Amino acid sequence: MGTTARATTLFLQARDLLITYREDYEAAYRQFAWPQFETFNWALDYFDVYARGNQQPALRIIEEDGSEVTLSFDTVRERSNQVANFLKRLGVRRGDRILLMLGNQPQLWELTLGAMKLGAVVSPAATLLTPADLQDRVTRGHITIAVTDPSCAGKFASINGLQAKILVGETLPGWISYDEVDGQSVTFQADDPPTRATDPFLLYFTSGTTAKPKMVLHTHASYPVGHLSTMYWIGLREGDQHLNISSPGWAKHAWSSFFAPWNAGATIVAYNQARFQAKKLLELLNRGEITTLCAPPTVWRMVILEDLAAYRNLALRELVSAGEPLNPEVIEQVQTAWGRTIRDGYGQTETTALVGNSPGQPVKPGSMGRPLPGYAVVALDEAGQPANEGEIAVRVEPRPVGLMAGYADDPTRAVATGGYYRTGDVASIDEDGYFWYIGRADDVFKSADYRISPFEIESALIEHDAVAEAAVVPSPDPIRLTVPKAFVVLKPGVEPSAETARELFRFLRERLAPYKRVRRLQFAELPKTISGKIRRVELRAYEQQLRSEGGRAALEFWEEDFPELRTRA
Repeated sequence: MGTTARATTLFLQARDLLITYREDYEAAYRQFAWPQFETFNWALDYFDVYARGNQQPALRIIEEDGSEVTLSFDTVRERSNQVANFLKRLGVRRGDRILLMLGNQPQLWELTLGAMKLGAVVSPAATLLTPADLQDRVTRGHITIAVTDPSCAGKFASINGLQAKILVGETLPGWISYDEVDGQSVTFQADDPPTRATDPFLLYFTSGTTAKPKMVLHTHASYPVGHLSTMYWIGLREGDQHLNISSPGWAKHAWSSFFAPWNAGATIVAYNQARFQAKKLLELLNRGEITTLCAPPTVWRMVILEDLAAYRNLALRELVSAGEPLNPEVIEQVQTAWGRTIRDGYGQTETTALVGNSPGQPVKPGSMGRPLPGYAVVALDEAGQPANEGEIAVRVEPRPVGLMAGYADDPTRAVATGGYYRTGDVASIDEDGYFWYIGRADDVFKSADYRISPFEIESALIEHDAVAEAAVVPSPDPIRLTVPKAFVVLKPGVEPSAETARELFRFLRERLAPYKRVRRLQFAELPKTISGKIRRVELRAYEQQLRSEGGRAALEFWEEDFPELRTRA
């Protein structure tokens, strides 16, 4: 058996084991081992093998007006071959870096596969990025080729450092037309030796919730093969119609709109809305076609504002959430309306899915779940020792395939120290091995010598019928050092008044220990990254500035404003 055929066989064996034990967590975790091979190109060695002659739908793109495009696996295989030939004719070589800035359109998938076949490095970019963002990526990422469509072409007018710009959909001066792909052969023959599993493939920029985005480098193994864990967590099966609510350009899109579904032989479904509307998503689900759904907590929190019980024609088998911790209240409301449980999962841009509530496991609402097959995950205390509470860390001996190669902007930075990759997130572990999220190490703060988890308070807040979203940060205090302050987004129709604030303070007093209670509250919109994550770092800086000035913001209330609430604390 040749090395290429052997790599394909090893990948399929690992995949099939996880599919076989899809609902038997103990057996899957005990028996699964990452496939090990020196050479592997997922697009050539797995996708093309699976897709050749396969007329089942690989990709469905549904537009807001109801129109849609459906492509079979074999069609995607042939189109990606044409793309690989097109890029090769342009002089693109193994290791060249391509910035890919497209929405949910077929070219996004065929370009990614085509570049992979050629051995080029893809750097996905969200369409909301600014020219300054793009210049930073081109410069720091040593990117030489950019691909986009006419809606974003103007952002590249002043970008320096690019050797070629490819435009999808139209022709413009200074741009190479993507239409030239149509004239290429549907058969691709690689000129280079087989791709090494450790060769670079994906260059991601993190969402920058706390600092300047880092450049995360993944290999031909770490993301395509690594997402076997994600496939297992979601519970994907061959023939599933999998819908993921995520914007292209972010790691979660690769998680659930590329590798995990196609690893299982499922159909990827993308739904394009100019502006997200929960009602339209529910109408799509009510068509009875979508079998598995992944959405971030922000989307789930918007969905439960609708009358879920009105949508009963559902084919949904699996509901999952990732990106940020999912509040128990959201899980309970969906369970009540649909009889289905949203299963939370956890991972990072630097990894694939690490911890999750997989099918067949008892779900503890609010828990992240247990370590997924292929990963040994612990909590490290301040001394760096495994404990019941501490920083989430992954053992790297042996090294899990789904872990990044490293940070491209800081190649000397160690991926692991002391035998662990440290995530920067803090959690506790219960007696059954379930992880419970506490917060980012940077987000957890002290108040009167107590450790405060923002997530715990936020989860309590959104249990109130008036609250849509909330974020908690430390507010400087002369006595307690800091006290918890909540920034609250109210549901439509709720007045941001003193009476509403009083009700929320009262509500929390009944549910939280005194040291955890919110002492200050402000009604305001939450700053977010363009991937939808709350920028608590921005809220903390705002709060520091506000307190240093000795004033109060508009629509800010303090618990002491309501003396009738006072009790001994």
